[in-house]
Amino acid sequence: MAENGASPLPTSPLIPTPAAPTAPTPPTAPAPPPTPTPPTAHASRSPLARAEHFVWLTARVLEQRLFAYHFRDGDAGPVETALDAHRNEDGGYGHALEPDLRGPDSQPLHTARALRVLDAVGRCGGQRVERMCRYLTSVSTRDGALPLVRPGGRGYPAAPFPPVVDDLPGELLATGPVVGLLHRNDVWHAWLFRATDFCWQAAESLETPHPDEVEAAVAFLDNAPDRPRAQAAADRLGRLVRERRLAVLDPDDRDTYPVSPGRAPGEYRFPHDYAGHPGSLARAWFTDDEMARSLDFLAREQEEDGGWPLRQPRWAPATAPALEARAAVTIEALRTLRAYGRPIG
Repeated sequence: MAENGASPLPTSPLIPTPAAPTAPTPPTAPAPPPTPTPPTAHASRSPLARAEHFVWLTARVLEQRLFAYHFRDGDAGPVETALDAHRNEDGGYGHALEPDLRGPDSQPLHTARALRVLDAVGRCGGQRVERMCRYLTSVSTRDGALPLVRPGGRGYPAAPFPPVVDDLPGELLATGPVVGLLHRNDVWHAWLFRATDFCWQAAESLETPHPDEVEAAVAFLDNAPDRPRAQAAADRLGRLVRERRLAVLDPDDRDTYPVSPGRAPGEYRFPHDYAGHPGSLARAWFTDDEMARSLDFLAREQEEDGGWPLRQPRWAPATAPALEARAAVTIEALRTLRAYGRPIG
Protein backbone atom coordinates (compact mmCIF):
# COMPACT_ATOMS: atom_id res chain seq x y z
CA MET A 1 0.00 0.00 0.00
CA ALA A 2 1.12 3.54 -0.71
CA GLU A 3 1.26 6.27 1.81
CA ASN A 4 -2.16 7.87 2.74
CA GLY A 5 -3.91 4.83 1.30
CA ALA A 6 -3.35 5.85 -2.33
CA SER A 7 -3.14 3.08 -4.83
CA PRO A 8 -0.05 2.86 -7.00
CA LEU A 9 -0.37 3.82 -10.65
CA PRO A 10 -1.03 0.80 -12.81
CA THR A 11 1.77 -0.24 -15.13
CA SER A 12 -0.03 -0.84 -18.39
CA PRO A 13 1.61 -1.38 -21.72
CA LEU A 14 -0.90 1.13 -23.12
CA ILE A 15 0.33 3.92 -20.86
CA PRO A 16 4.08 4.45 -21.41
CA THR A 17 6.17 5.74 -18.60
CA PRO A 18 7.32 9.31 -19.35
CA ALA A 19 10.95 9.39 -20.49
CA ALA A 20 13.50 11.70 -18.94
CA PRO A 21 14.05 14.86 -21.01
CA THR A 22 17.16 14.80 -23.32
CA ALA A 23 19.35 17.64 -24.54
CA PRO A 24 18.56 18.82 -28.10
CA THR A 25 20.90 17.52 -30.84
CA PRO A 26 23.09 20.34 -32.21
CA PRO A 27 22.64 20.98 -35.94
CA THR A 28 25.17 19.32 -38.25
CA ALA A 29 27.72 21.78 -39.62
CA PRO A 30 27.69 22.02 -43.45
CA ALA A 31 30.54 20.26 -45.24
CA PRO A 32 33.33 22.63 -46.42
CA PRO A 33 33.48 23.26 -50.17
CA PRO A 34 35.95 21.05 -52.07
CA THR A 35 39.44 22.48 -52.45
CA PRO A 36 40.36 23.17 -56.09
CA THR A 37 42.79 20.57 -57.36
CA PRO A 38 45.93 22.01 -58.96
CA PRO A 39 46.79 20.72 -62.42
CA THR A 40 49.71 18.62 -61.16
CA ALA A 41 47.55 16.64 -58.72
CA HIS A 42 45.28 15.16 -61.38
CA ALA A 43 45.55 11.41 -61.45
CA SER A 44 45.91 11.42 -65.22
CA ARG A 45 49.12 13.46 -65.22
CA SER A 46 48.58 14.07 -68.92
CA PRO A 47 51.28 15.81 -70.99
CA LEU A 48 49.11 18.93 -71.01
CA ALA A 49 48.65 18.97 -67.22
CA ARG A 50 52.36 18.47 -66.63
CA ALA A 51 53.23 21.20 -69.11
CA GLU A 52 50.72 23.55 -67.49
CA HIS A 53 52.46 23.08 -64.14
CA PHE A 54 55.80 23.87 -65.78
CA VAL A 55 54.45 27.01 -67.46
CA TRP A 56 52.92 28.36 -64.24
CA LEU A 57 56.12 27.58 -62.37
CA THR A 58 58.64 29.13 -64.78
CA ALA A 59 57.10 31.16 -67.63
CA ARG A 60 56.70 34.87 -68.17
CA VAL A 61 53.22 36.39 -68.21
CA LEU A 62 53.29 36.35 -72.03
CA GLU A 63 53.79 32.60 -72.25
CA GLN A 64 51.25 32.01 -69.48
CA ARG A 65 48.68 33.95 -71.51
CA LEU A 66 49.65 32.12 -74.70
CA PHE A 67 49.23 28.78 -72.96
CA ALA A 68 45.79 29.83 -71.77
CA TYR A 69 44.85 30.97 -75.28
CA HIS A 70 45.95 27.77 -77.00
CA PHE A 71 44.85 25.18 -74.45
CA ARG A 72 42.40 26.71 -71.95
CA ASP A 73 40.08 28.76 -74.19
CA GLY A 74 41.76 32.01 -73.16
CA ASP A 75 41.16 35.29 -74.95
CA ALA A 76 43.58 36.98 -77.33
CA GLY A 77 43.31 40.34 -75.56
CA PRO A 78 45.49 39.46 -72.55
CA VAL A 79 48.13 38.05 -74.92
CA GLU A 80 48.27 41.40 -76.74
CA THR A 81 48.47 43.25 -73.43
CA ALA A 82 51.40 41.13 -72.27
CA LEU A 83 53.14 41.60 -75.62
CA ASP A 84 52.75 45.39 -75.42
CA ALA A 85 55.16 45.44 -72.49
CA HIS A 86 57.94 44.65 -74.99
CA ARG A 87 56.97 47.29 -77.58
CA ASN A 88 59.07 50.42 -78.11
CA GLU A 89 58.17 53.83 -79.49
CA ASP A 90 59.91 53.08 -82.81
CA GLY A 91 57.39 50.29 -83.55
CA GLY A 92 59.90 47.54 -82.88
CA TYR A 93 60.11 45.20 -79.91
CA GLY A 94 62.77 44.63 -77.27
CA HIS A 95 63.05 44.01 -73.53
CA ALA A 96 64.23 40.42 -73.96
CA LEU A 97 61.15 39.28 -75.91
CA GLU A 98 63.59 36.93 -77.67
CA PRO A 99 65.25 35.46 -74.55
CA ASP A 100 68.73 35.26 -76.12
CA LEU A 101 68.82 39.07 -76.49
CA ARG A 102 68.51 40.92 -73.20
CA GLY A 103 68.07 44.64 -72.82
CA PRO A 104 65.40 47.13 -73.96
CA ASP A 105 66.51 47.98 -77.51
CA SER A 106 64.39 47.07 -80.54
CA GLN A 107 65.88 44.28 -82.63
CA PRO A 108 64.66 42.40 -85.73
CA LEU A 109 64.62 39.08 -83.85
CA HIS A 110 62.41 40.54 -81.11
CA THR A 111 60.07 41.97 -83.72
CA ALA A 112 59.91 38.64 -85.56
CA ARG A 113 58.91 36.96 -82.29
CA ALA A 114 56.20 39.60 -81.77
CA LEU A 115 54.79 38.85 -85.23
CA ARG A 116 54.66 35.13 -84.43
CA VAL A 117 52.72 35.85 -81.25
CA LEU A 118 50.23 38.10 -83.07
CA ASP A 119 49.81 35.53 -85.84
CA ALA A 120 49.22 32.76 -83.29
CA VAL A 121 46.28 34.66 -81.74
CA GLY A 122 44.85 36.01 -85.00
CA ARG A 123 45.77 39.65 -84.37
CA CYS A 124 48.45 40.18 -87.04
CA GLY A 125 47.12 43.33 -88.69
CA GLY A 126 46.03 46.91 -88.14
CA GLN A 127 48.02 49.91 -86.96
CA ARG A 128 50.29 47.85 -84.73
CA VAL A 129 51.62 45.86 -87.69
CA GLU A 130 51.82 49.01 -89.81
CA ARG A 131 54.16 50.52 -87.20
CA MET A 132 56.16 47.30 -87.13
CA CYS A 133 56.63 47.47 -90.90
CA ARG A 134 57.89 51.04 -90.59
CA TYR A 135 60.41 49.83 -88.03
CA LEU A 136 61.48 46.96 -90.31
CA THR A 137 61.99 49.43 -93.15
CA SER A 138 64.20 51.61 -90.96
CA VAL A 139 66.54 48.76 -89.99
CA SER A 140 66.75 46.95 -93.35
CA THR A 141 70.01 46.47 -95.18
CA ARG A 142 70.73 47.82 -98.64
CA ASP A 143 69.20 44.74 -100.26
CA GLY A 144 65.94 45.18 -98.33
CA ALA A 145 66.55 42.34 -95.89
CA LEU A 146 66.89 42.19 -92.13
CA PRO A 147 70.12 41.65 -90.16
CA LEU A 148 70.26 39.21 -87.28
CA VAL A 149 71.42 41.73 -84.69
CA ARG A 150 71.80 45.48 -84.92
CA PRO A 151 74.36 47.52 -82.96
CA GLY A 152 73.14 49.58 -80.08
CA GLY A 153 72.77 46.98 -77.35
CA ARG A 154 74.97 49.13 -75.07
CA GLY A 155 76.54 46.12 -73.45
CA TYR A 156 73.37 44.31 -72.38
CA PRO A 157 73.77 40.53 -72.01
CA ALA A 158 73.22 38.45 -75.14
CA ALA A 159 73.95 35.01 -76.51
CA PRO A 160 77.15 34.74 -78.56
CA PHE A 161 75.83 35.97 -81.91
CA PRO A 162 78.12 36.63 -84.89
CA PRO A 163 80.06 39.89 -84.50
CA VAL A 164 78.03 42.99 -85.36
CA VAL A 165 79.69 45.01 -88.13
CA ASP A 166 78.96 48.41 -89.61
CA ASP A 167 77.86 47.10 -93.00
CA LEU A 168 75.22 44.69 -91.79
CA PRO A 169 74.39 41.81 -94.15
CA GLY A 170 70.82 40.74 -94.74
CA GLU A 171 70.01 37.28 -93.37
CA LEU A 172 67.41 34.77 -94.52
CA LEU A 173 67.28 33.60 -90.91
CA ALA A 174 65.90 36.98 -89.82
CA THR A 175 63.96 37.92 -92.95
CA GLY A 176 62.23 34.72 -94.08
CA PRO A 177 59.92 34.17 -91.09
CA VAL A 178 58.88 37.84 -91.01
CA VAL A 179 58.06 38.02 -94.71
CA GLY A 180 56.22 34.69 -94.55
CA LEU A 181 54.00 35.80 -91.67
CA LEU A 182 53.15 39.11 -93.33
CA HIS A 183 52.10 37.30 -96.52
CA ARG A 184 50.15 34.77 -94.47
CA ASN A 185 48.10 37.58 -92.95
CA ASP A 186 47.63 39.49 -96.23
CA VAL A 187 49.67 42.44 -94.97
CA TRP A 188 51.01 44.59 -97.79
CA HIS A 189 53.64 47.24 -97.24
CA ALA A 190 56.23 48.80 -99.53
CA TRP A 191 59.01 47.09 -97.57
CA LEU A 192 57.64 43.68 -98.51
CA PHE A 193 58.45 43.94 -102.23
CA ARG A 194 62.25 44.03 -101.88
CA ALA A 195 62.24 41.76 -98.84
CA THR A 196 60.22 39.14 -100.75
CA ASP A 197 62.68 39.28 -103.67
CA PHE A 198 65.54 38.78 -101.21
CA CYS A 199 63.84 35.70 -99.71
CA TRP A 200 63.23 34.13 -103.11
CA GLN A 201 66.84 34.60 -104.11
CA ALA A 202 68.17 33.30 -100.79
CA ALA A 203 65.87 30.27 -100.60
CA GLU A 204 66.47 29.23 -104.21
CA SER A 205 70.26 29.55 -104.01
CA LEU A 206 70.97 27.56 -100.85
CA GLU A 207 73.55 24.87 -101.63
CA THR A 208 75.09 24.01 -98.26
CA PRO A 209 72.29 25.11 -95.96
CA HIS A 210 72.41 25.29 -92.20
CA PRO A 211 69.33 23.80 -90.50
CA ASP A 212 68.40 27.25 -89.18
CA GLU A 213 68.40 28.56 -92.75
CA VAL A 214 66.23 25.66 -93.86
CA GLU A 215 63.65 26.44 -91.17
CA ALA A 216 63.67 30.12 -92.17
CA ALA A 217 63.24 29.20 -95.84
CA VAL A 218 60.29 26.93 -95.01
CA ALA A 219 58.68 29.71 -92.97
CA PHE A 220 58.83 31.88 -96.08
CA LEU A 221 57.89 29.24 -98.66
CA ASP A 222 54.89 27.98 -96.68
CA ASN A 223 53.29 31.41 -97.11
CA ALA A 224 54.86 32.85 -100.27
CA PRO A 225 52.25 34.14 -102.74
CA ASP A 226 53.62 32.27 -105.80
CA ARG A 227 52.61 28.73 -104.84
CA PRO A 228 54.05 26.80 -107.83
CA ARG A 229 57.39 28.55 -107.37
CA ALA A 230 57.30 27.86 -103.63
CA GLN A 231 56.55 24.16 -104.27
CA ALA A 232 59.52 23.85 -106.63
CA ALA A 233 61.87 25.59 -104.21
CA ALA A 234 60.68 23.40 -101.33
CA ASP A 235 61.15 20.20 -103.33
CA ARG A 236 64.73 21.16 -104.10
CA LEU A 237 65.40 22.09 -100.48
CA GLY A 238 63.95 18.82 -99.24
CA ARG A 239 66.35 16.86 -101.43
CA LEU A 240 69.26 18.82 -99.92
CA VAL A 241 68.04 18.11 -96.39
CA ARG A 242 68.00 14.37 -97.06
CA GLU A 243 71.26 14.29 -99.02
CA ARG A 244 73.14 16.20 -96.33
CA ARG A 245 71.42 14.36 -93.46
CA LEU A 246 70.14 17.54 -91.87
CA ALA A 247 67.17 15.73 -90.33
CA VAL A 248 67.43 12.74 -87.99
CA LEU A 249 65.17 10.13 -89.57
CA ASP A 250 65.71 7.53 -86.83
CA PRO A 251 65.87 9.10 -83.36
CA ASP A 252 67.24 5.87 -81.87
CA ASP A 253 70.26 6.22 -84.17
CA ARG A 254 70.72 10.00 -83.88
CA ASP A 255 74.33 9.81 -82.71
CA THR A 256 75.33 8.77 -86.23
CA TYR A 257 74.05 12.05 -87.72
CA PRO A 258 76.33 15.06 -88.14
CA VAL A 259 75.99 18.12 -85.91
CA SER A 260 75.86 21.34 -87.90
CA PRO A 261 78.64 23.94 -87.55
CA GLY A 262 78.24 26.21 -84.57
CA ARG A 263 75.99 23.80 -82.73
CA ALA A 264 76.62 21.93 -79.51
CA PRO A 265 76.76 18.12 -79.36
CA GLY A 266 73.24 16.72 -79.47
CA GLU A 267 71.73 19.71 -81.29
CA TYR A 268 69.97 17.78 -84.03
CA ARG A 269 66.98 18.60 -86.19
CA PHE A 270 64.09 16.18 -86.66
CA PRO A 271 61.31 16.06 -89.25
CA HIS A 272 58.87 17.78 -86.91
CA ASP A 273 61.28 20.74 -86.60
CA TYR A 274 60.95 21.47 -90.31
CA ALA A 275 57.29 20.47 -90.69
CA GLY A 276 55.66 21.81 -87.54
CA HIS A 277 52.19 21.14 -88.94
CA PRO A 278 50.81 18.75 -91.58
CA GLY A 279 50.13 21.56 -94.05
CA SER A 280 53.77 22.59 -94.33
CA LEU A 281 55.56 22.04 -97.64
CA ALA A 282 58.29 20.30 -95.62
CA ARG A 283 55.88 17.50 -94.66
CA ALA A 284 56.38 15.96 -98.12
CA TRP A 285 60.08 15.54 -97.41
CA PHE A 286 59.43 12.65 -95.03
CA THR A 287 57.57 9.36 -95.16
CA ASP A 288 54.70 8.59 -92.81
CA ASP A 289 56.93 6.24 -90.82
CA GLU A 290 59.68 8.85 -90.52
CA MET A 291 57.25 11.47 -89.30
CA ALA A 292 55.65 9.04 -86.86
CA ARG A 293 59.04 8.22 -85.33
CA SER A 294 59.81 11.92 -85.09
CA LEU A 295 56.54 12.66 -83.28
CA ASP A 296 57.03 9.67 -80.98
CA PHE A 297 60.41 11.10 -80.06
CA LEU A 298 58.94 14.58 -79.52
CA ALA A 299 56.33 13.17 -77.14
CA ARG A 300 59.01 11.27 -75.19
CA GLU A 301 61.13 14.39 -74.82
CA GLN A 302 58.87 15.92 -72.19
CA GLU A 303 60.97 16.08 -69.05
CA GLU A 304 60.14 15.29 -65.44
CA ASP A 305 59.35 18.93 -64.64
CA GLY A 306 56.73 19.00 -67.43
CA GLY A 307 58.67 21.11 -69.91
CA TRP A 308 60.42 20.23 -73.13
CA PRO A 309 64.21 20.57 -73.36
CA LEU A 310 66.05 23.45 -74.98
CA ARG A 311 68.34 22.02 -77.63
CA GLN A 312 70.92 24.80 -77.64
CA PRO A 313 73.80 25.88 -75.41
CA ARG A 314 72.95 27.67 -72.19
CA TRP A 315 75.09 30.76 -72.45
CA ALA A 316 74.09 32.59 -69.26
CA PRO A 317 74.92 31.54 -65.69
CA ALA A 318 71.45 32.72 -64.65
CA THR A 319 68.54 30.41 -65.42
CA ALA A 320 66.13 33.10 -66.68
CA PRO A 321 66.96 32.99 -70.44
CA ALA A 322 66.82 29.20 -70.57
CA LEU A 323 63.57 28.98 -68.61
CA GLU A 324 61.91 31.68 -70.71
CA ALA A 325 62.97 29.91 -73.89
CA ARG A 326 61.85 26.50 -72.58
CA ALA A 327 58.34 27.79 -71.90
CA ALA A 328 57.97 28.83 -75.55
CA VAL A 329 59.48 25.53 -76.74
CA THR A 330 57.02 23.63 -74.52
CA ILE A 331 54.02 25.45 -75.99
CA GLU A 332 55.23 24.79 -79.54
CA ALA A 333 55.83 21.09 -78.79
CA LEU A 334 52.24 20.73 -77.57
CA ARG A 335 50.91 22.61 -80.61
CA THR A 336 52.88 20.37 -82.98
CA LEU A 337 51.67 17.18 -81.33
CA ARG A 338 48.08 18.40 -81.40
CA ALA A 339 48.35 19.51 -85.04
CA TYR A 340 49.27 15.92 -85.98
CA GLY A 341 46.44 14.45 -83.95
CA ARG A 342 48.57 13.18 -81.07
CA PRO A 343 46.80 13.05 -77.69
CA ILE A 344 48.08 15.60 -75.17
CA GLY A 345 45.27 15.54 -72.59
